Amino acid sequence: MVLEEGRAVTKTTSAAAMGSTSATEKLLQKHQENHFTAGQVVRDVIMGVSDGLTVPFALAAGLSGTSAPSSIILTAGIAEVAAGAISMGLGGYLAAKREADHYMRELKREQEEIITVPDAEAAEIGDILSQYGLQPHEYNPMVNALRKNPQAWLDFMMKFELGLEKPEPRRALQSALTIALAYIVGGLVPLLPYVFITTAEKAMLTSIGVTLTALLIFGCLKGHFTGNRPLQSAIQTAFIGALASAAAYAMAKLVQGA
Repeated sequence: MVLEEGRAVTKTTSAAAMGSTSATEKLLQKHQENHFTAGQVVRDVIMGVSDGLTVPFALAAGLSGTSAPSSIILTAGIAEVAAGAISMGLGGYLAAKREADHYMRELKREQEEIITVPDAEAAEIGDILSQYGLQPHEYNPMVNALRKNPQAWLDFMMKFELGLEKPEPRRALQSALTIALAYIVGGLVPLLPYVFITTAEKAMLTSIGVTLTALLIFGCLKGHFTGNRPLQSAIQTAFIGALASAAAYAMAKLVQGA
C-alpha cells in the first residue's frame, strides 16, 4: 500500500513537473525580450567610422594649409585611407585573437582545477551564489547539480567566476573586416569634395561642411546605439573632428610660415 502510494506520489509529482515545464515554455514563447545583442559589431563600426572620418579629414585640412593642389591632397588622402584601413583592421584582428587566446588559456586552467580540486571549485560556486543573496540550504542543491554536469560546471565558472564569454569562432576575421570597411567608408567622406573641386581651399571648405554633417549624424547614431544622449554624442563627435582638423591646418600653416 505504501509502495502504491509512493508510486502515486511519484506520478503526481512527475505530472506536476511536466505541467510546470510546459507552462514555463509557453511563458517564454509569449515573452520576447528585445535586447541589443550586436554590441561587438557596433563597437567595431564606431571605431572604424570615427577614425575614418577624423584622420583623413585632418590630413586633407593640413595639406590644404600648404596650398597643395586638390589632386595631391586626394592622392595622399586615398593612400592614408588604404593604410589606415589595413592598420585598423589588423589591430582589430589581433585584439580579437588575443581575447580568444586568453579565453582558451583560462578554459584549460579551469578544466584542470575542476578535475584536480573539485571541492575547492564547488566551494567557489557556493561563494558566487551567496553574493546573490542565496543561503547555503538554497544553493547547495544547485552546487550538487552542477557537479554532476562537468560541462555546465565549466561554463558556469567561466562566466560567473571569470566573467568571460565564449568568443565566436570567426570573431577575429569579422572584426578586422568590419573595422577596415568602416574606416574606408568614413575616410572617403572628407575626400569626396577634392574629387569634384579643383581648388584646394574651396574643396576644404566643402569638405568641412560635409564632414561635420557626417560627424553629427554619426555621433547621433552612435549615441543611440550605445545608450548615450544622441544630441550630446553628436556634438562631442563633431567637436573632436573639428578640433583635429583645425590643429592639423594650423600646424601646416605654422610649418609653411617657418
